[in-house]
Amino acid sequence: MKLYKAIVATALAAASSIAVPVLGQAPAHAASGVGVIANLWSWNWNSVARECTEVLGPAGYGAVQVSPPHDSMTKGGTVWWDIYQPARYELTSKFGDEAAFRRMVAACNGAGVKVQVDAVINHMTGQGATSYGGYGFSKYNYPGLYSSQDFHQPTCQINQGDYRNDAWRVQNCELVSLSDLNTGSEYVRGKIADYLNKLTSLGVSGFRIDAAKHIHPGDLSAIKSRLVGSPYIHQEVIQGDQEAVQPSHYTGVGDVDEFVYGRKLREQFTGQIKNLRTFGESWGLSVPGDKAVVFVDNHDTERGGSTLTYKNGDTYKLANLFMLAWPFGTPQVYASYTWNNSEAGPPSANGGHATDVNCSNGQWTCFNRQVAGMVGFHNAVKGTGVANWTDNGNNLIAFSRGDKGWVAINNEGGSITRTFTTGLPAGTYPNVAGGGTVTVDSGGRATVTVPGKSAVAVHTGSTPQPGDKEATVYYRTGWATANIHYGINGTWTTAPGLPMETACAGWKKDHQPRQRHHPQGRIQQRLRNLGQQQRQRLHPRHRHLHRQGRRRDPQRRRPLRQLIPPPVPRRVWRGLPDEAAPATRGSDPVRRPTR
Repeated sequence: MKLYKAIVATALAAASSIAVPVLGQAPAHAASGVGVIANLWSWNWNSVARECTEVLGPAGYGAVQVSPPHDSMTKGGTVWWDIYQPARYELTSKFGDEAAFRRMVAACNGAGVKVQVDAVINHMTGQGATSYGGYGFSKYNYPGLYSSQDFHQPTCQINQGDYRNDAWRVQNCELVSLSDLNTGSEYVRGKIADYLNKLTSLGVSGFRIDAAKHIHPGDLSAIKSRLVGSPYIHQEVIQGDQEAVQPSHYTGVGDVDEFVYGRKLREQFTGQIKNLRTFGESWGLSVPGDKAVVFVDNHDTERGGSTLTYKNGDTYKLANLFMLAWPFGTPQVYASYTWNNSEAGPPSANGGHATDVNCSNGQWTCFNRQVAGMVGFHNAVKGTGVANWTDNGNNLIAFSRGDKGWVAINNEGGSITRTFTTGLPAGTYPNVAGGGTVTVDSGGRATVTVPGKSAVAVHTGSTPQPGDKEATVYYRTGWATANIHYGINGTWTTAPGLPMETACAGWKKDHQPRQRHHPQGRIQQRLRNLGQQQRQRLHPRHRHLHRQGRRRDPQRRRPLRQLIPPPVPRRVWRGLPDEAAPATRGSDPVRRPTR
């Protein structure tokens, strides 16, 4: 019996440094509508929840797509494709139980990140007898859910020639021997709708419909009509030239995953990116931009060889940066685990259940973090057109997005220095695609060095992060004088600390240089002399500081986990250095303060 991964082969045969939001930079806000989607494929629910809170929300990601949460047949964690063979619709998957799923959805929604579920509704299993949740079943017999009359009868198998010649067989026969649900049945439609409605009742906002190409659009519309509310829908319909079933057939149901997009970007980023000046639907993309979910790769294509993948290093990153900068479709950033065997499942334990993601052990790509700064760029330039295109006739391109943003991408091996027209107001902007700043003169021009295999991107609404050795702390008080006591790498100021100056009425501030130290070190800061009278005068998000200020034993001093600037004066505040933020371990990004 063929494995589920054969779907990919069949369909496709027919067809540097981490940049994260920095303290002192204006918050990134998700664009209206869906926003940028982070596809955290094969991440367990605990890890998704943490990522939403610590990374996706602060970076401005609009949504997270999670792997199928249903109970599936199990191969003990040895393969990735067992999750695409549902055994029942209970939420007992290899990524966690229903309680963990609920917590994840709540955490993501609380961080401003909508949750989209990868929904497998075309079929059930093709093999196996036991699920991750301990449920017994056999092909065509799923006790309490489906029996043989709920599948297309008589059974038939999709042949390669059917893709061009017979749409009926593509949508009614079995895909690589997976039991094909009769989605024309009212009973089946009801069961599928019940499953999806349960998910939305838990706070899920949308669905990616797996193998939608193998379900008639009329059946999908009928199922959609039974859904409560208006969840966002995008559908997996892999485009193949001259095939009987095309992505355009599904735009009446919802958006469509645009597979041609990633193939075209691979061609250009392994060739000459100067050609991207006209990139869009005219290049043979399968659906218009307002109906397309675009991506450089996903779990199917990274194993099929048709697109760039994390294994392509900086070239892959640059293609993703271009996607986030270019005005076409709803962008999706893919992050999963590393692999050498294309069949292998994610790191697992306890009978194949996915382990927590660790972004510093080399087993997970965590690529969503590497382009987090560009998510803010995408949100800032939404609704603007491309202007001020520049290229060097080869592999350097630059363009602006109206007067909101400007980006330069160097796909060559060496650095290139040029004076560019950015279209931006005069000022100094942080490079959200890497490090450093860009200074734009009164004529909108900037002289920029773009390193080889790297990019520079700036946008309005951002300000440079604090200087290399500085930080500013604000404290609300009615006292005439106030001191700040802090330590760096165990070296503390002499108690009671340094006097703070007046920032504005009711606020004190202190601006001090910082010291460079080991990346895992932290600046520890402590406010002293915070008595009971002053405790209630703290800004509500600062009140935890008084407890730290009362600890006298240096060995018991705990690092400041997060300091939120006062609401005024916003234009003055430059933020804390990155060492002051929590969880700065390994490749984990800085957690930004939120207002």
